[in-house]
Amino acid sequence: MNRRNFIKSTTIASGMISFPNIIPARLLGKNSPSNKITVGMIGTGNHGIHRNLNMFLRQSDAKVLAVSDVFKSRMIKAHKMTNDYYKNNDCSMHSDFREILDRDDIDTVMISTPDHWHALMSSMAIRRGKDVICEKPTLTVAEGRYIANLVKDTGRIFQTSTEDRSLFIYHRLAEVVRNGRIGKLKEIKVTLPAGKRFPNENESKVPEDLNYDLWLGPAPKSPYTKNRTEQQHWRHVWDYSGGKFTDWGMHQLDTAQWANNTEKTGPIKISGKGNIHEGSMYNTFVDYKIKYLYANDVQLSVSSGGTSIHFYGSDGWCGSRSWDSGLEASKIDIVKEPIPENGLHLYTCKGGEHRNFLDCVKSRKDPYFPAEIGHRCATLCHLGNISMRLNTTLDWDPQKEIITNSNQGSSMLSRKMRKPWNLEKS
Repeated sequence: MNRRNFIKSTTIASGMISFPNIIPARLLGKNSPSNKITVGMIGTGNHGIHRNLNMFLRQSDAKVLAVSDVFKSRMIKAHKMTNDYYKNNDCSMHSDFREILDRDDIDTVMISTPDHWHALMSSMAIRRGKDVICEKPTLTVAEGRYIANLVKDTGRIFQTSTEDRSLFIYHRLAEVVRNGRIGKLKEIKVTLPAGKRFPNENESKVPEDLNYDLWLGPAPKSPYTKNRTEQQHWRHVWDYSGGKFTDWGMHQLDTAQWANNTEKTGPIKISGKGNIHEGSMYNTFVDYKIKYLYANDVQLSVSSGGTSIHFYGSDGWCGSRSWDSGLEASKIDIVKEPIPENGLHLYTCKGGEHRNFLDCVKSRKDPYFPAEIGHRCATLCHLGNISMRLNTTLDWDPQKEIITNSNQGSSMLSRKMRKPWNLEKS
């Protein structure tokens, strides 16, 4: 029997098909060095190191065994940081992330790359038997649906990597609204950061430190420019991301859907308008206003300029003025009074997304922001972008996940990947 020797079957009711939930042997013991959950870090830029690597290094039941990045200097930095922390040389470096995916001694991967890589790397890892925690968001609706289905079919653990559901403020707001503290929910108002107006750039020489072709991966072939691969710059290029809107939307809009009890469905109508930086390669929306209507008649309004979220009901309101900054309400008891024991208590993990992920790798239960719910939140963002790009109102069927009134909008639910990359086969 090999090291992945503990199999728990998951039964799919329709057809009674059984898929293996495979738990590595090392997960069955205490936190001795030989019994830790092993982690491969894919993407070791600023967020990859300072947030994700740091958090995994602090977990007593995890061990980072490998790091990978297309920037050699970033990979070396993460490698040194890891081995210095553990006071050994067990962590290895890989300039190609596929080497990590092919290692049998690595149980899980943390993906901290630009958005255009998220779904592809996740699918490749899942098909190779890894549990995955991946930064948000996806690049398209179709990619998100594929990952959600793949996770369901394989029984792998997938965490959409955000901290919001572990933060008291957002967990509290969702619980308060779901428990009827403001009466029937009528409206949700959210503000998110506006984009930047970065100037256009000319082609320049690729640094020796960077494997630019692998950085592009499934994205269209484009000339290298000085700042294209920098974190806040690539996020403003449509080929790699949906802009600041999709970046921050995965935070506040998840809380909105959580509180509205629509985290596994979505709106039925989307209408948005926005502005881009005309003539620049940085072509995602800078300013935006979007309205969503749900089947339960709740209206969600999103506008650029802030990080606030407020809920308005028939009997009052509650919210927060800026990111993780405190709670306010029409009556303070709405948010102050504890939820009674017989009330609805929403799933959370105070230790954060990384701790929750590791716990679920052991238990084989869904984490607090699993693939399906993460996909639904990202879909909200993608539909907003499509509506703004077409300057039209979209009718959306959240069950079938189709746009019913725009063939052009429907064509934007997916994108082709640059060969030889393939979401289903790579």
